[in-house]
Amino acid sequence: MKKALVICGPTATGKPSLGLKLAKKYNGQIISADSRQVYKGMDIGTGKDLPLNAKQQKDGHYLINGIKVWGYDLINPNQDFSVGHFIKFTKPLIKKIHHQNQLPILVGGTGLYLKAVTGSIDTINIPPNPSLRKKLEKLSRTKLANTLKKINPDKFNSLNNSDSLNPRRLIRAIEVAIHNQKSLKPKSLKLDSLWLGLTADKKILDANIKARVIKRIKFGSQKEVESLIKKGYSFNLPSMSAMGYKQWRLFFDKEIATKELEQTWNLAEKQYLRRQLTWFNKQKNINWFDISKPDYYQHIVNQVATWYTK
Repeated sequence: MKKALVICGPTATGKPSLGLKLAKKYNGQIISADSRQVYKGMDIGTGKDLPLNAKQQKDGHYLINGIKVWGYDLINPNQDFSVGHFIKFTKPLIKKIHHQNQLPILVGGTGLYLKAVTGSIDTINIPPNPSLRKKLEKLSRTKLANTLKKINPDKFNSLNNSDSLNPRRLIRAIEVAIHNQKSLKPKSLKLDSLWLGLTADKKILDANIKARVIKRIKFGSQKEVESLIKKGYSFNLPSMSAMGYKQWRLFFDKEIATKELEQTWNLAEKQYLRRQLTWFNKQKNINWFDISKPDYYQHIVNQVATWYTK
């Protein structure tokens, strides 16, 4: 069975740098599994960390430290991108990398993308139902929750607290439950995948987030957002509601100063981290490594070597 390495975990744990190290060591190519890094012109806020004057090649990859990195700059900020789009992009790419006798390494914190590539998720190919959504949007959050609980109690019980309070997520869950056509479930790639999860103590992660937010502001996040606005990309777009972008709206409206923006952004990143941890902790196939331990990298190399030489 063909192999694929997965590097996952919450934000600010150094996943991309680990990916580059392992790609160099095991002759790999990286595929970014980040729902925000697919947008063109959104580099600083999403943390692409591209080398100075880096240029996207004709086939779509960037070359970083001699390693091919895919999944950046796939669409414009006003275009839609879903887990279904990610699958459509990633599956042939993984086959191409295997054909070149190299190791695909998926790196990112968007857990749904990672799971969709390495295992079946039953919502990807189920299309939206506009008429049903129109009816459901009239219901209160409580009624939506009760509706989902009635038609698919297992799904309702599997929702985390954030999703169970999110009308949009509830509507989509109801939509999928009603559709319920197993024939439309996508076929996952048959991969021997090793999942590596990076984590650390909460205080360390919070400190990493704070330092990174400060760095992104210093490196020109404001100018990047201004450039996107000048190009006609509104704050109302889903892409511009991402962390590191929507916080600037209040700043430009002169409702908050830079220091308050930094605090707001920092808080949003921490809340996102908690949601990521909740999701990843439910996945039983992740091998976790504490990045604060001095020998964590060697432990990872040992595990990858054992798996890769099977």
